[in-house]
Amino acid sequence: MPMDSSQWIDVVEDKFKYKLDHFVIPGHYTEDVESILIPHGLIMDRIAKLAQIITSEYGSERIVVCCVLKGGHQFFSDLVNYMKKALNKEGKTLPMTLDFIRVKSYENDKSTGNVHVSMTEKELQELKGKNLLLVEDIIDTGNTMKKLLETLSNYELKSVKVASLLLKKTPLSCGYVPDYVGFAVPDLFVVGYCLDYNDIFRDLDHICAISETGKKKYAA
Repeated sequence: MPMDSSQWIDVVEDKFKYKLDHFVIPGHYTEDVESILIPHGLIMDRIAKLAQIITSEYGSERIVVCCVLKGGHQFFSDLVNYMKKALNKEGKTLPMTLDFIRVKSYENDKSTGNVHVSMTEKELQELKGKNLLLVEDIIDTGNTMKKLLETLSNYELKSVKVASLLLKKTPLSCGYVPDYVGFAVPDLFVVGYCLDYNDIFRDLDHICAISETGKKKYAA
């Protein structure tokens, strides 16, 4: 069962709208983002808590923690580091192996509706009987993850769970909610902490709302 929405941090734009001069951001982005929604320190504290919650729900069986590239890699790295120190429901550390999958669905700030998965048929077959934790940066409409899970359902995994740092509050949502959510964010195109806009902004530590200037400057 997905975690209850009361366990998410609900980012309300009016309350989580920090001025750019309140924090350190790269000078080359000062005109490209409107505001800081989630400062880096808050992101890290939240990931530490998610790691505790996730690890405590597994037993002693090894799990495969799979990063959804590219945007998920920073969240994945930090989450795994915290999970290494957390304890499972038996009060022990959790055995893990790491894997990676690339899923492409965006062009500019729009979802194309098509999902391209990088794993080969052989790699997908090797997931049979395993416990898989997919680590994603953001669930937008949910269509991409829903289609990925439909694909994985053909390969007889023991369990599949999804941890997403962000869940977008959008009327375009298909209704999919991941098992673990860090923050519920407004219906804005957000960048930073390795969330990108056409591969730009991965070098921005905070999660920010992109400006119209930024969209035009870095459009494909």
